[in-house]
Amino acid sequence: MKKPVIIIGAGLSGLYAASLLTAAGVDYQIIESRNRIGGRVLTETAASAGFDLGPTWFWPEHEPIITELTKKLGLKTFPQHTTGQLLFEQSKSDPAQRHSLPTNSIERSERIVGGVQSLIEAIASTIPDQTIELNTRVTNILINEAGAITVSSVKSSGDTHSIEAESVILALPPRLIHNISFSPDLPQIPDLPTLMAGQAKVVAVYDQPFWREAGLSGQAMSWVGPLQEIHDASPETGAGALFGFFSLSADQRRELGQEKIRLLVIEQLTRLYGEEAGQPAALLYKDWSLDADTATDQDGRPLTDFPQYQPIQIDGEWNEKLMFAGTETSATSGGHLEGALWSAERAVKQVLQRK
Repeated sequence: MKKPVIIIGAGLSGLYAASLLTAAGVDYQIIESRNRIGGRVLTETAASAGFDLGPTWFWPEHEPIITELTKKLGLKTFPQHTTGQLLFEQSKSDPAQRHSLPTNSIERSERIVGGVQSLIEAIASTIPDQTIELNTRVTNILINEAGAITVSSVKSSGDTHSIEAESVILALPPRLIHNISFSPDLPQIPDLPTLMAGQAKVVAVYDQPFWREAGLSGQAMSWVGPLQEIHDASPETGAGALFGFFSLSADQRRELGQEKIRLLVIEQLTRLYGEEAGQPAALLYKDWSLDADTATDQDGRPLTDFPQYQPIQIDGEWNEKLMFAGTETSATSGGHLEGALWSAERAVKQVLQRK
């Protein structure tokens, strides 16, 4: 029996790698610890629309892979709304300042109708269902004296399983590989912070984007918080939505608790956008620092600069047997959806070169 390629992680990078291997006629198996596919792509439904609590947009002028892939998969996209004035909040006691940004000062980004989960589902439709094992955590990967690779895993039920592999694609944040035992030991790999792992995101959903009627874009910057950056998250038609990133650190959010954070968010949105903003139809919240399938203790430390992501090359006995994928391992658009796709293409190319 032919040994499959094992892909660890069913996020965007892992699924896209599987889709490319399917097209190449290569056997594989995906192992995913979550009870769902998508990884850090998380789209929740409210007011009959999908809202992203993970990555939200892409930049078609600079990101050709995701631009072409959405077209190939027949996905509809629409421009991120930026028309109108930006709010700048310096204190709670003074009204937020309104600023008109210069024309073309904001680079055009695109969003996917239905949320980024639509991309995940479209890619998943190109691969056989039986190739994905959910609720399964890889525990050990070893190379025996004959050079054969064995991947051992445990299901959430407690059942264990081992499978021989042709090679392994690690499609998960590099920091999470420390949850897996390797024999022989891996050489030291770069410490690459996990995108969004220390962050939380909130989306306030309304019946309509009422702030646009007041000449506002939905964008806001705040020195006060708890949200330091706010954007329009409305779908192409219908409901309105605002999403924000927090100025609070992971430790501060954990100390406050989710209910207190929600109250502070509503208070801030009311200050900025008026009483109507204080009555959302839904308030969606995801703290990625509390997600064990995303974050480690290291990721709780706030980042001061955007990380310099890069491919990871493994030498020694693991060379050509273990490949990294995932947006943190992409030199091109690292940290973006495009980076996840680029790294998957690179990993699959390495697999096919061994054939």
